[in-house]
Amino acid sequence: METSRAPVPAPPRAAPRERRWRPSGPLDVALTLSPHRRGGGDPAWRRTPDGAIWRTSRTPDGPGTLRVTAGRGEVLGQAWGPGADWLLETLPSLLGADDDVAGFAALLARLARSRDPRQARAAAFVAGLAGRLPGLRIGRSLRVFEALAPGVLEQKVVGREAWRAWRFLLRRYGEPAPGPAPEGMYVIPPPEVWRAIPSWDWHRAGAEAVRGRTIVNAARHAAKLERTAGGRAEGSAEADRLLRALPGIGVWTSAEVRQRAHGDPDAPSVGDFHLPGIVGYALTGRKTDDDGMLELLEPFRGHRHRVVRLIELSGIRPPARGPRMPARDYRSI
Repeated sequence: METSRAPVPAPPRAAPRERRWRPSGPLDVALTLSPHRRGGGDPAWRRTPDGAIWRTSRTPDGPGTLRVTAGRGEVLGQAWGPGADWLLETLPSLLGADDDVAGFAALLARLARSRDPRQARAAAFVAGLAGRLPGLRIGRSLRVFEALAPGVLEQKVVGREAWRAWRFLLRRYGEPAPGPAPEGMYVIPPPEVWRAIPSWDWHRAGAEAVRGRTIVNAARHAAKLERTAGGRAEGSAEADRLLRALPGIGVWTSAEVRQRAHGDPDAPSVGDFHLPGIVGYALTGRKTDDDGMLELLEPFRGHRHRVVRLIELSGIRPPARGPRMPARDYRSI
């Protein structure tokens, strides 16, 4: 005669570490954290139906999972894993607590009084864009290699190609996110694991040898790069110097890293395939090149990346003409 067994209860979930933080002004959490998302299926970033943003990170203390929600002027951060305390300690910086929004407003007001009518018109236009997105902040993750690896994967390719490689490498070499994270979330592997990825898995990821070698070489210098993330402007300048000294890393990749890791509002992505045309069209009605974009952004020095971000988010685009940049698949080569 068989006897029924009582169901074995599931092990209790680890209670999260928590922190409540009240920002000094309007804050759009999803918009501020969106630059850290690498495509719709990013294993390190997720937005759930309840509006929460989940993000994984490899902190100085180890892997961690962060869940962020906001309401009634307050942010609630919940974190799991060895890196939980670090994630909560740095949560305000991640959400732009150090962002000089007041300085940007003062710059726009000064430009609006300019005797140059072009500068005054541009300032009024940008002020209008900023007024539509009062909750946008430029936050800093303080994790340089975490921004560098996917940034290199995005070099000179369309987004979906880079994001496919990112998903493959995190799922194969990362580790499952600590805590009750949504299914399929992973933590970026440490630099020593990136250095050991064999050539055939770079190929399976769809990343050609040049990008693979660039990441592997950067992983050897990861500790030095991470030390630049403490200070703001000084750290970003030092990171730019160190990054651009590495083979395969130029001005575009350096800017993309510093925007995210250092929260640098003055690091425009020079060398982007589409950006000069978008910025030129938004500010003058005509597409331009990198030099033209930098000339248009010069009056906004100190906040040039912020201005570009506002223009990107506005949805303003020049008429679509000419061929699109094709997606490539190195896995079939």
